[in-house]
Amino acid sequence: MIETEPTMSISKIVNLIESYMTYHIWERYSNYLKKHFWKERTFWTDEYFACSVGNVSEETIKKYIENQG
Repeated sequence: MIETEPTMSISKIVNLIESYMTYHIWERYSNYLKKHFWKERTFWTDEYFACSVGNVSEETIKKYIENQG
């Protein structure tokens, strides 16, 4: 769950998260990942799901996210 300014695009947010996570995952697990990702250093797909919510409590949103399969 992310809260952001309405001026920031969803694609920009996803790009920032993927970049940050890729960097840190490679820092921590580079020896293992080099064996499987020798050509490219990425393991994300081009797809993602995003939605916005209106007049709902934060607790309701958290429960919804936690109950996703």
